[in-house]
Amino acid sequence: MMDFAIFWDWLSFAVRWLHVITGIAWIGSSFYFVALDLGLRQRPGLPAGAFGEEWQVHGGGFYHIQKYLVAPAEMPEHLTWFKWESYATWLSGFAMLCVVYYAGADLFLIDPNVLPMSVPVGILLSLATIGVGWVVYDLLCRSPLGKSDTGLMLVLYGVLVFIAWGLTHLFTGRAAFLHLGAITATIMSANVFMVIIPNQKIVVADLIAGRKPDPKYGKIAKQRSLHNNYLTLPVLFLMLSNHYPLAFATEFNWVIASLVFIIGVLIRHYFNSVHARKGNPTWTWLGAAVLFVIIIWLSTAPKVLTGEPKASAAAEVYIASAHFPAVRDTVLGRCSMCHTQEPVYEGIYHAPKGVMLDTDAAIAEHAREIYLQAGRSHAMPPANVTQISDKERALLVAWFEGAGK
Repeated sequence: MMDFAIFWDWLSFAVRWLHVITGIAWIGSSFYFVALDLGLRQRPGLPAGAFGEEWQVHGGGFYHIQKYLVAPAEMPEHLTWFKWESYATWLSGFAMLCVVYYAGADLFLIDPNVLPMSVPVGILLSLATIGVGWVVYDLLCRSPLGKSDTGLMLVLYGVLVFIAWGLTHLFTGRAAFLHLGAITATIMSANVFMVIIPNQKIVVADLIAGRKPDPKYGKIAKQRSLHNNYLTLPVLFLMLSNHYPLAFATEFNWVIASLVFIIGVLIRHYFNSVHARKGNPTWTWLGAAVLFVIIIWLSTAPKVLTGEPKASAAAEVYIASAHFPAVRDTVLGRCSMCHTQEPVYEGIYHAPKGVMLDTDAAIAEHAREIYLQAGRSHAMPPANVTQISDKERALLVAWFEGAGK
């Protein structure tokens, strides 16, 4: 039991780290190519078929880049494909979903106070929401509505708002935000895998066969790339939100998530405009700041945090342990001054990460986290501010490992 819990925690860390690495690679290349595309200049004398060019300097050298909207007259000998960053980011993200939310469904995915369901049903519902999200998006893009970039994006935003609201009625607030991010990230990665790269391969095949490529494939890929550009920042917020219960565990969490998408669009509009040399729309930052203030108000005005679920059958085992009375006294004395509805520790106004440790059920539900954070490691309390002793840490270890057996 002990070895498995430690292994699983390190596995979770490794998958998170991999997801961050691949995400940086994907987002970095995406942001670069968007900036490059918007900064292209046209001039007389460009090669036939070239749309524009850009001179750049970096790392002590100069780069001369030219873009062809359809394709060059001849297929180049060496061609770099930017796709693996996207695929690896999605795969590592899905692995993290499995390790954290599916394996820990009772704690992180399912809230009986929101919608009672079994773990298998919760996992199937999770997979369904991610898959249906992509199907709805793709159908809208392929519909007549897809001919209008502005109209399509407005409808898609309405769909995202509905999804945000719906997810908060299916899962925990934390899982709802994570799934909204997962659905959006799936759309972005599927755009690359299902549309952008296949369209580019059609163009390459036409070139090799000596045929003139159809420009419609480039136009379709361009639209999907534009969507990915504007969705990136909201996805980052949603993926980081699980550290901030004021975002995901409040009454108006779905409204907060909806406003985050607008903030992301405003910020990307600023950078896109600057890169395209179309002015310096600083008003976008003011708009983003105003919306962020509204988000702060929405998170604190109701002051209704989602409650912890009743003790599960697994938690009852930890409560029944002979060590539990002493463990409860230790946790209440060393942890609950912060991990409670109204923290009394100076400078702490909300329970860190929304974790409450002020009832028997809450302590038992978080047995594994207490074991890892305060028993096997000294991560909690931070800097040991409550002076938990080695004897008390040993008690937490004995409690968890004994009940697990």
